[in-house]
Amino acid sequence: MAIKNNVTQLIFTGLFQDQEAQRVSFVIFLPVYVTTMLGNGLIIFTVNTSKSLNSPMYFFLSHLSLVEICYSSTIVPKFISDLLVENKTISLDGCMAQIFFSHFLGVAEILLLTVMAYDRYVAICKPLHYMTIMSRPVCHVLVFGSWLGGLIHSLVQIIITVQLPFCGPHVIDHYFCDLHPLFKLACTDTFVEGIIVFANSGLLSIISFLFLISSYIVILVHLRNQTAEGRRKALSTCASHITVVLLFFGPATFLYLRPSSTFTEDKLVAVFYTVITPMLNPIIYTLRNAEVKNAMKRLWSKKMNSGGE
Repeated sequence: MAIKNNVTQLIFTGLFQDQEAQRVSFVIFLPVYVTTMLGNGLIIFTVNTSKSLNSPMYFFLSHLSLVEICYSSTIVPKFISDLLVENKTISLDGCMAQIFFSHFLGVAEILLLTVMAYDRYVAICKPLHYMTIMSRPVCHVLVFGSWLGGLIHSLVQIIITVQLPFCGPHVIDHYFCDLHPLFKLACTDTFVEGIIVFANSGLLSIISFLFLISSYIVILVHLRNQTAEGRRKALSTCASHITVVLLFFGPATFLYLRPSSTFTEDKLVAVFYTVITPMLNPIIYTLRNAEVKNAMKRLWSKKMNSGGE
């Protein structure tokens, strides 16, 4: 039976109803987005041009920054531009595309963070075999697997969603397209679809998070036998990653590890992980990593010297 959609265009309620609050949000979030692009772009450029940053950890970090740029660009430009207009509309096809790419890139980030935890485990617990285990071909396979895992996950989500009939209403109580708000607009019962989406997103997040926690428990146990200086250096390399994991999984847990429903807090929590977190990641890794800071300083000095000649 063919799916009949009478709805071709959807309307967002937006983050705030008050016009003044929307203008203030525009002034705040536009610089945040620009900083996200520049910060993550700088990390990608630095890692790929600095000979000192050729370890697997920085290879994964550059891909994480690439994911952040793509993920943020899937949602934030539309969100920012909508803050200046009264009618915040998006086509149904555009909505499906936003859902597909946001879930694709979101899961790719989860898997990349998991890979980075494994990398830290090998580096700290098996240092003599690190370069053998984490060879460049293995790193490429792990990154490819992260992107592929995100793609498969998102295909499952979007195949479920595109089969739903939408015949009105056409107002989404959000500032971007996501599965839970969109399911409320379907003119059919979406209980089964909600359970499938919950299982698909929830199980993946839970397994990844348990793997991350287990990795760092093993690392902490292993560090008990290290010298104070060895512990300090090892924990320093892990601290940035742990911080990013907590910033990412905290909001994601609130939004996706529960049955389909919409809380008023959802939009504010979503702002944190769609707008703020992609900006914080490069700042966290740069401020807490001496090698990245030194590499950036060398590149800047080289640029200044070449410019002065």
